[in-house]
Amino acid sequence: MIGGRTAGAPPAVDAQARVVGSARDWLVAGAVLVGLGAVVSARWAATVAGSADALAIGLAFGVALVALGLPAVRRLGRPTLIAIPIGLAGGSVLIALALVARAGALGPTLAPAAPFAPWAAVTIVVAAGEELVLRGALFSALERAGGVVVAIAVTSIAFAVMHVPLYGWHVVPLDLGVGIFLGGLRQAGGGWAGPAIAHAVADLATWWL
Repeated sequence: MIGGRTAGAPPAVDAQARVVGSARDWLVAGAVLVGLGAVVSARWAATVAGSADALAIGLAFGVALVALGLPAVRRLGRPTLIAIPIGLAGGSVLIALALVARAGALGPTLAPAAPFAPWAAVTIVVAAGEELVLRGALFSALERAGGVVVAIAVTSIAFAVMHVPLYGWHVVPLDLGVGIFLGGLRQAGGGWAGPAIAHAVADLATWWL
């Protein structure tokens, strides 16, 4: 107590701090989106130009994503062990949905083992990089600025749109749904690591699907 009053900042100061903090978070989210757009554009340009093979371009894309998301890692906190079962369960759901979508098609076939290792490594780097940026840095900033619904909506839209240059607009509905699902995994307690594991598991399964 100070002079008969509880110590602490006046309400007006607290409100001003919240406004400043919210504005800062919106700016951070905007910067992450601009950076993501630049990385996606660079990948698309390199693919169109054929300046390198697909694995090299994919690796550069994944590394760039990780670099974009790294500044937020300290604020995101350490991944918890619960992320592992959440991610594995989420990846299994995505694989099951893919199998249902392919019902009636030829069964899975194993690809040659030799090229699988480098492809798998790049796939994991890209999946982790996308989730670090989207369900990590961007989600965190948007959640602080506008709440969970805004965070899930914007990150899911970004996830869908970022794949358009390589795969076309027809992927948007599916990727939008997957983005919402991955956002749900984050909220289930897996942090950004839970969606990263699910994303990697589902992408690795495409080798056989």
